[in-house]
Amino acid sequence: MARHYLSFVIFLLLSFVALSQDRTHDVTIDDYFTLAAVTEIAISPDGKHVAYAEARWQQSTNDRKADLWVVSTNGNDKPRRLTMDRVGASSLKWSDDNKSVYYLANSRKEGEKQPPNDGSTQVWKTQIGNGATSAVTRVAGGISSFDLVGNLLYYTIEKTVADHDDFSALRGKYALMHGHGTRRVSQLSKLDLESWHDSVMLDNSRHIREFTVTRDGKHVAMITTPDDTVITFEGRSRVDVFEIASGAVSTLPDKVWRADSPSPYAWLENVAWSPDGKHLAFVAVFDGFPAEIIVTSLGEKQPASHKMRRPKGMSIHGYGTPLVWRNATTLCYFAEMAAQVHIGQYELEHEAAIWQLGDGAVVSAISFSAEGDRTVVLYGDRDKLPELYMVSSRDSRPMQLTNLNPHTAAWKLPKIRHETWKSADGTTVGGILELPPDYKEGQKFPLVVGIHGGPTTAVYTNLEFNMYEGRLFLPAQGYAVLCPNYRGSTGYGDKFLTELIGRENELDVADILAGVDHLVKRGIADPDRLAVMGWSNGGYLTNCLITKTNRFKAASSGASILDTVIEWGTNDEPAYPWVFKKGHPWETPDTYRKTSPTYDLGKVKTPTLIHVGQNDERCPPGHSRMLYRALREFVKVPCELVIYPGEPHGLGRYSHRKAKMEWDAAWFDKYLKGSPRPGK
Repeated sequence: MARHYLSFVIFLLLSFVALSQDRTHDVTIDDYFTLAAVTEIAISPDGKHVAYAEARWQQSTNDRKADLWVVSTNGNDKPRRLTMDRVGASSLKWSDDNKSVYYLANSRKEGEKQPPNDGSTQVWKTQIGNGATSAVTRVAGGISSFDLVGNLLYYTIEKTVADHDDFSALRGKYALMHGHGTRRVSQLSKLDLESWHDSVMLDNSRHIREFTVTRDGKHVAMITTPDDTVITFEGRSRVDVFEIASGAVSTLPDKVWRADSPSPYAWLENVAWSPDGKHLAFVAVFDGFPAEIIVTSLGEKQPASHKMRRPKGMSIHGYGTPLVWRNATTLCYFAEMAAQVHIGQYELEHEAAIWQLGDGAVVSAISFSAEGDRTVVLYGDRDKLPELYMVSSRDSRPMQLTNLNPHTAAWKLPKIRHETWKSADGTTVGGILELPPDYKEGQKFPLVVGIHGGPTTAVYTNLEFNMYEGRLFLPAQGYAVLCPNYRGSTGYGDKFLTELIGRENELDVADILAGVDHLVKRGIADPDRLAVMGWSNGGYLTNCLITKTNRFKAASSGASILDTVIEWGTNDEPAYPWVFKKGHPWETPDTYRKTSPTYDLGKVKTPTLIHVGQNDERCPPGHSRMLYRALREFVKVPCELVIYPGEPHGLGRYSHRKAKMEWDAAWFDKYLKGSPRPGK
């Protein structure tokens, strides 16, 4: 006890020294690539260690990959790196004896053409005592997911199957691509780690997006779809329960998250068994509506599902919230409230409660020991980047376990605060305002409005180096950055979230412009030096804004939508436009026209920089090319089109992320400051 207290005092002293250190370094774009990020954590069953995947950028390989690290939860030991070759560690799982960590990784050795070192994804094992690492699986083509129960390892592989109909033979006759006829599906297998006997358990011609096994090894819960495409995932995903002993597969009734929900297009994710195997939880995420946690009680009778009761004004953090059972009756998840992310705790049959780790905290990972008495979390706030913390109980003070980016102690950081204002109809809107490090009351700055995607998500109060909204790096260059959580964003209540349906390119635009007016009135934003930027839905809203007003002197439209009919017809998630436009194009044509900036492109006068990934299926490049053609060839507005080779909806390569930030900085410098800095 005394040792623990001493380590905590030392931590406080070190934290004080770090916070009091002179901040002399002006942040640059290159600084982004010096940051380490934890992408996943897993506490050992006995709670004494936490394994984590730490990702770093590397210019020579043009990517960011993660290695496996481990640190003691007593606060006395330094973290240890267990893998050295940037294997891309993920899906971390501990052995029951607390001695080893299993994980997915990609190992590639020159000249190797067979697994496990041919670059395919395999399960690997590392002993935390001596760091000895060995391949557990050697499956041709690699595996897609796994779970570990005792000495049994369950895993899935993907394969292609052909559907048989009147045209099957003709499809197979020529080496052509077809709209359908073949599907990617999954096969579930089991590997005994003692006998090394490998057997196929399930091969039912469906795609297993994720799965988890009960602790007693009797049942497997799976989220399955007809194939691996998003369009089938949106409306035809289901939860299947596989009874291992009998080989029977049953499907949970979906009335609660389909017929009884405002949208039938739920994205199902993060399926989780309670420790006793009596309850199964998962998240139903909806475009345009609040995400819901579904809890199903399993017994001898028909499974009974219900939606978790949420506290008023709280949103479930969709698109990736973890579901972690602390014990047989307590389920934890991430809860959003006014641009913060806290830990939600749900006791079965009761309303959920919120576990706050501090004002402005944004939690991004959580893990419990087997008994649920020790908790490790990953979180940051407006003053510091995310770190790992040990929490012994809900009432105890978090103890910091890592110092991932010590060099940032010298960085000049932006001043971050949650700002609120009134929209045109009187609705209160919130957002994040970042001001330059040397900001003093009364100063006026050029303003960049950084618009988040989604829209069913939000921007949060934590310190973040974000290239899509310009956070941290643009304030370092003398810009104020406003990231509005416009109507349709999460964390401000269900009404605020759902009001946007049927009113895109209206309420969201009004909310954003009201935020600009608010900062101009306060004397923070220079009304003659305004810019706007965004990615995905943020790119779409950038297009909307420059067709509504000529107030903005520069714009950066990334991975955007321009025409919502083309969006419905060509992107990989057509349920999104169906929900927000309240029907298909032939059902609500006026709404599709009203929400498309296409028809007002002739009004644009804002110099516009356009970014898009070459292989973007979410916001296909045709939208960006159409915007570019209209502005350059017909409207005669200064513009640039930047296409990133091989990239999907997000940019994953070192060089592409750097190019994006340099282009944005140069573009805004030219049109807001009159001093372009190309290539710097």
